[in-house]
Amino acid sequence: MSDLAPSDYERLVESLRYCVLVHDAATKDILWANRAASELLEFTVEELKPLKAPDMSSPAKRYRRSVGRRWLQEAVDNGAAVIEWTYRAKSGREILTEAIAIRVELSARTVVMVQFRDIEQETSMRRDLTRTEADLTRTEARLAAFLRNMAEGILVLDDDSRITYASEAASQLLKVPVASLVGERFTEFCRAGQSRESVRRALQLTTADGGSQSLRYEVELSAEERRWHAGSCQHIGIENDLSGHLLLFHDVTEHVRTEQEHERDSQYLNYLARYNAMGDMAMAIAHELAQPLAAATNFIAGTQSRLDDGRTGHDEVSWGLGEARKQIDRANQIVRSLREYVTQLEESQQIVDLNDIVDECAYFIDIRARQKGVHVEYLRAHDTVAVVCERVLTGQVILNLCFNAIDEMAEWPAADRIVTVRTDVTETEGVVSVEDHGKGLSHIPDGRIFDGAFTSKSTGHGIGLALSHRIITRQGGTLTARENDPHGAVFTFTLPADPNH
Repeated sequence: MSDLAPSDYERLVESLRYCVLVHDAATKDILWANRAASELLEFTVEELKPLKAPDMSSPAKRYRRSVGRRWLQEAVDNGAAVIEWTYRAKSGREILTEAIAIRVELSARTVVMVQFRDIEQETSMRRDLTRTEADLTRTEARLAAFLRNMAEGILVLDDDSRITYASEAASQLLKVPVASLVGERFTEFCRAGQSRESVRRALQLTTADGGSQSLRYEVELSAEERRWHAGSCQHIGIENDLSGHLLLFHDVTEHVRTEQEHERDSQYLNYLARYNAMGDMAMAIAHELAQPLAAATNFIAGTQSRLDDGRTGHDEVSWGLGEARKQIDRANQIVRSLREYVTQLEESQQIVDLNDIVDECAYFIDIRARQKGVHVEYLRAHDTVAVVCERVLTGQVILNLCFNAIDEMAEWPAADRIVTVRTDVTETEGVVSVEDHGKGLSHIPDGRIFDGAFTSKSTGHGIGLALSHRIITRQGGTLTARENDPHGAVFTFTLPADPNH
């Protein structure tokens, strides 16, 4: 350092990026300032020398002259003192600085050298960071509280289906502590078979650039307890910190059990519908079979009697047996028609023409009508009435409505015994209506016609209309009843039309 001239030291201080002010240790007057200080404060050295603290500091109370002098005196007494001080430039701009005052013993006097730098931007960034950290802390606390109270379970699985994260709700749903869940293969909780395979398939279909997959599966919580879960899974990747398959799930056991009970109810409904319709048809068929069987018996008995008496020849025997055979063939045809109808056991929905279903039912409707002395008119739509429905069950609704109408009209004078069956089609629906001219609906309590609790038949149980209503509504249709003009009833049901027809 002996190679440096005195002027070199001044140039070194002038080149500092830190601002420097030199104060007299006793009076605290400014003696000198470097270029950085002059530029920041917008004063020349000569302008700075007479200034006091109020002339170049913020007017806030914390920057009063007495505070500034006390800080400088602390440096004189202790050798150094640090403060955050807001200077005011010549333009009035306030500048927050970090300042350190150091006592320096010069050859002629003792001074206090103040070094300071602008920390306004740095402080602003620090305040922003503090606020961000506080916001993040609050967000994390809220998220943690949300997760704790969230009914839906959250799991993160790795590519081997092992659990890397589990929420409290997931722990409660699986009845395993969170610490014990981590590291376990999730698919092992799923019931072996279809449930386990469906989960594996859903996980395979979730990729980094793919969407979420819905899934429903059964878990085995113990040897005695099984539960159903439903949810979704998707792939996640958060800055290499959390990656894998995100699984969100909730308990749907009660919903699944309701579905299963509904399915059992539907199966029982189908059984009751067939049982109810077949009971009505069986009575009609029994009466219809009685005539050909009785006739065949008479022909055979007469032929047998003649053979026993030796009073007949070959031609008479052949004629008698032939007539008996005709009657037996007629009985067989009746049984065959019944068998062809009842062996259509499909229950799945299909696209059918309501006109065809009416034609299939007409044979049995006409048998019932003949027995009651009722005439049935069939007014079919000219166009195809294509609907989506269960063919056999829909036919049984038609039979039930027609049998009810025929039974009603059987009590009226012969000239009035007319039942009309119509089919029609709209843009969205296929329509079937059954009209009679009986006593109508006024005797039926309001709102009870389809509830299964009312019947006007002395031998009835009222279940026919209730079943019919359930069959139609379960297929997305409607079944309604209204008064006919001038008297009687009109029962109408609609079914969704085939959208492609």
